[in-house]
Amino acid sequence: MAPDPANLVEARPKAAEWIGNRERGSTALLRCMAFLSLRLGRTLSRAALYGIAMYFFSFAPGARRQSRRYLRRALGRAPRAGDRFRHVLYFATTIHDRVYLINEQYDTFRITIEGESLMRAQVDLGSGAFLIGAHMGSFEVIGSLGRRQPGIQVSMAMYEDNARKINSILAAINPKAKPDIISLGHIDAMLRIAERLDCGAFVGMLGDRTLGDEPVHEVTILGERAYLPTGPLRAAAILHRSVIFMAGLYRGANHYHVVFEPVADFSSVTPKSRDAAVGVAAERYAALLDQYCRSDPYNWFNFFDFWRAPTAKPTA
Repeated sequence: MAPDPANLVEARPKAAEWIGNRERGSTALLRCMAFLSLRLGRTLSRAALYGIAMYFFSFAPGARRQSRRYLRRALGRAPRAGDRFRHVLYFATTIHDRVYLINEQYDTFRITIEGESLMRAQVDLGSGAFLIGAHMGSFEVIGSLGRRQPGIQVSMAMYEDNARKINSILAAINPKAKPDIISLGHIDAMLRIAERLDCGAFVGMLGDRTLGDEPVHEVTILGERAYLPTGPLRAAAILHRSVIFMAGLYRGANHYHVVFEPVADFSSVTPKSRDAAVGVAAERYAALLDQYCRSDPYNWFNFFDFWRAPTAKPTA
C-alpha cells in the first residue's frame, strides 16, 4: 500500500542558530536596493551594491570569520581580503539580481544551462521530481527558467516563516508576482507536494542546512565532517520520486550558469532498502556540493559554523 503523505509531516524541529540570519540580511538589503535598481538599471545601481557589500564586510565580524573558515577549505589556501570581499559581493549580487529576475527582465543576463537534457527527459516522462539545492548562487535564476520554458513548472517547499518572508519580498518588488510556494510544517504540506508532483511539476527544496533537532546523515564536505538533513531525501524516497541537484551559479558580470545533476532515482525503492538508499543519495548530494564549492567557491553563502556537530544523532 502506498504511504499516506500526510503521515510524513512532523513538527518543525527546534530552530538552529543560522535561521533568520541570512533572511534578515537579505530582506533589508533587497528592500534597500529594489527602489534604485529598477530606476537606475543594473549597471548604475551596482555602484551602491559595492558600498553595501563593503559595509557588511566591515561590520559583520561573525559572518566574516565563518566566511574565512569556509574559503580556506574551498580554496585550499588562506583567503585574502579580496577573496573574502568577493564572497560577500557575490551574495549581495544574487540578492540584487532578484529584482530584475522577478520582474522578468531576463535579457539583462546571460544564462547558460548544463543538464537541460536531464530536465527535458524528466518532463517527457510526465512524472514530477524533486530538485534539491543549497544556499548556493541564485535559486531565482532557476525559477526564471521555469517561467520561460514551456512544460517546466517549479514549486518551492519551505517552512512557513521563510515562505512568508519570501512572499513579502516578492510583493515589494513585483506585486504581480505569484510564487508557487508550499509551506512546510502543516498537515497538508506533503499532500500538496504529492499533488504538484502528480501534475508533473518539480518541487524544489534546500538540503544543506539542518533546522535543529532532526535526523541527519554524516558526510564529508571539503575534507571535513558535516551533517546533512535527511528529510528532503526521505520524502522523495517515500513518494518514489527522482531527485535532481540544482544550482544557479553566479560567474561574474551578468553571467549565471545553471546546473542540473542526477542525485537519486527512488522509483523502485522498498521500505526495507529506503534508509540505505537515502544514505547513498546524501553522499551523492554531498559530493556535488563539494564539487561546486571547489569550482565556484564564492557561491556558497554559509556565513555560520556549518561544520559544527548538530544536536540530533546521525542516522548513519
